[in-house]
Amino acid sequence: MGILSWILLGLLVGVLAKLIMPGKQGFGIIMTIILGVVGAFVGGFIGTLLGIGDIKGFDLVSILLATGGAIIVLLIYGAIKKK
Repeated sequence: MGILSWILLGLLVGVLAKLIMPGKQGFGIIMTIILGVVGAFVGGFIGTLLGIGDIKGFDLVSILLATGGAIIVLLIYGAIKKK
């Protein structure tokens, strides 16, 4: 996947994670994209470890793994911000 694909996937995944876990994290579209891209890396890493798959493109497994990773990143971000 190229950089533009990662940014688009990051935006999609960041928005999905925010819809699943709404709250007062207080960040805009740039932070949402960053959250999604980092989440894609985390989700791909965890999926590879578990043997589920990895992030290869815009398919259902990749989007689900990336969204799961973004939710994990969002939870960690929220825990750090509270302290």
